[in-house]
Amino acid sequence: MPRARRRLLRPALAALSLSLLLGVAQAETPLFSAEGYRIGLYRSPTPNQLQGAAIIDTAALQTLLTQTPRPVLIDVYRRQWLQGRFIEDQPHENLPGSHWLANTGDGDLTPDWQDYFARNLNTLTAGDLAQPLVFYCRSDCWLSWNAVKRAAAMGYKTLYWYRDGLDAWQAANLPVAPARPEPFP
Repeated sequence: MPRARRRLLRPALAALSLSLLLGVAQAETPLFSAEGYRIGLYRSPTPNQLQGAAIIDTAALQTLLTQTPRPVLIDVYRRQWLQGRFIEDQPHENLPGSHWLANTGDGDLTPDWQDYFARNLNTLTAGDLAQPLVFYCRSDCWLSWNAVKRAAAMGYKTLYWYRDGLDAWQAANLPVAPARPEPFP
């Protein structure tokens, strides 16, 4: 093989080797905790079903929002938490009337974050486990999947997963509102 061609192939082979090594490392890293929560690669394709919840699209959510009791909208998009406060590195918007329980869709929650989630759900539902709850994040986001699973484990009965979340809402040209996380702790 001519020397010039070998020089051209070297970067491609190096990139291929690196991608293979990364693929092996990712394959060895578990995606789910022992409790069944997604703990890695949160922004990746999500399943078409979730035990204990109905998956809804934008039209179904719009219908739900006209019903009584009105569902509580819960955004679980992540927000950096540093030195005892949320760091607003970029603005975040959500569906009007939503409650932003930042970071509660993570797969592994510390007791403080689990408490934050449980306390806010209890407050938002006035302790009514049958109060309809709609969880969302973005499309292809496992955070809301985890949050629904966690709420079901806590005994909440009327759960909806707005699977494509804020992205689908905005794609339908529906209004959004500036968001602020519920105070922690």
